Amino acid sequence: MLDWTEIILRLGVATLAGGLIGLNRDLHGKPIGLKTLSLVSLATAMLLVMVHSDDARIVSDAGSRVIQGILTGIGFLGAGVIVHAARHFRVRGLTSAACTWLAACIGIVCGLGQWRLVTIALVMTFAVLTVGNRLEHWLHRKLGGKDEPAPERPAAFLDE
Repeated sequence: MLDWTEIILRLGVATLAGGLIGLNRDLHGKPIGLKTLSLVSLATAMLLVMVHSDDARIVSDAGSRVIQGILTGIGFLGAGVIVHAARHFRVRGLTSAACTWLAACIGIVCGLGQWRLVTIALVMTFAVLTVGNRLEHWLHRKLGGKDEPAPERPAAFLDE
């Protein structure tokens, strides 16, 4: 069994590594950034830590297929969040889609009763969401990233 120091290290390094890749994408003007890839990396690391814990034996073969189905279905929800039509098609909502996927992963881990893992993931998630924007913009300015054009505001918003 992994001790909690090792779990925190694994989740922290995954969050940091995903964020660094996202920062690189952001600096090159791509529609994905530090927060989005931090959350995706955290979510996947959280599931793998759970799978490699001693409690993993509670996930049956059928349970494994259920988890796969949940994550696939959530991917479609995320796609709906990302695609946004206005005057011009723009990629928006990637962090919200990542949060949707992360929430599904946290739900899976809650369903398996991995409370400490959920707590650590939530602390890291809120750290990324609260500090990530400021950190992303500050690093973007310091490292000379490409400016993203100002988003055009449509005449009316189509919300569900």
